[in-house]
This record gives sequence, structure tokens and C-alpha cells, in this order.
Amino acid sequence: MKHVTLMTAISIAFITACNDGPKQANTGNNNTTQSAPATSTETALQPAASPVKEIVNGYLQLKNALANDNGNDAASSGNTMVAAFGQFDKSKLSADKTKTYEDIESDAKEHAEHIGKNGNNIKHQREHFDMLSKDMYELVKTFGAGQQLYYDHCPMYNNNKGADWISEKKEISNPYLGKEMPTCGTVKEELK
Repeated sequence: MKHVTLMTAISIAFITACNDGPKQANTGNNNTTQSAPATSTETALQPAASPVKEIVNGYLQLKNALANDNGNDAASSGNTMVAAFGQFDKSKLSADKTKTYEDIESDAKEHAEHIGKNGNNIKHQREHFDMLSKDMYELVKTFGAGQQLYYDHCPMYNNNKGADWISEKKEISNPYLGKEMPTCGTVKEELK
């Protein structure tokens, strides 16, 4: 009970302090509506939306298709990624982030296109997925994902040279070895 009382007092102090800040000038727009301020608990539970969310979603679908040895679904997901790259709005990015995005976009889009055109050649799809995963790691590190992700490593792919990928779940589901060795790999890093 003391903990609840203390948390309530802290919340009230926080809200009061926030409301005592400088007032905004009236811009003449009287159509605005006031909403209740978000509590710190609500803010912590809702990660910020990522500008690359649709691209990441296509990538995760692709990863899952390869983990299930499904080249046709992987091809469809590759095409979804190509469309997401085409619809991405760079106009809201800073100059630095625009340059980073453009550096990643051309290579990543090319790999997604190859995957999309090779539904009957899963080995070729996995080769491009390896390179695409490197680009996606840079994209997520730069822009965030708006969700918890994991950067995983398979030590056996490509004649034991290894390869990495991004996953939405902590449990390993290997896209390089598929159903042959579905749990081969380790989590290298948690991406938030």
C-alpha cells in the first residue's frame, strides 16, 4: 500500500511539474482538442513508431518463410519489401539519416528483388537474404524498429562462415538452414 501511495504522489508531482512549464502562444487555431497527458507507464509500454516499420515487417515475413523452407512465400515477402522501399517517405528525414537510408536502400532493395524473382531457388534466396540481413541490421540500428527485435547468428551457414539475421522472437528459428536445423544459432544482440 505504501508503494502505491508513493507512486501516486510521484505521478501527481510529475504531472504538476509538466503543467507548470511555459505556455504555448495561441496560433489562432481553435479546432484543437486537449487530451489527457500520457502517464509514464503508458509511454513506456508504447514504443515509438519506426519510419521503417513496413520494410522491417516485410523482412520478418521473409525470414519466417525461409525458416519454413517456403521459397514462394519468401518471394512474395521479397516483393512486399520492394514495395515498402518504393513507398518510403524520405522527406521527413534529416540530411544525415537520408544519406544513410539511401546508402542502404539501393543494395537492400536489389537483394529483395532477387529474392522476389527466385521463388523456385531457395538456395539463391538465402544467399541474398544473408546480404539483405546486413543491410537490415544497419537500417534498424539507424532508425529503430518500434518493437523488440533480436540479432541472431548461425555459425554453420555458408560452409561454417556463418551468417546473421534479425528476428522478432528470442527463440531461434533459422532461416538459413530451415527445417534441417531449425534451432541452430544464438542471439548476438537485442535491438530495441
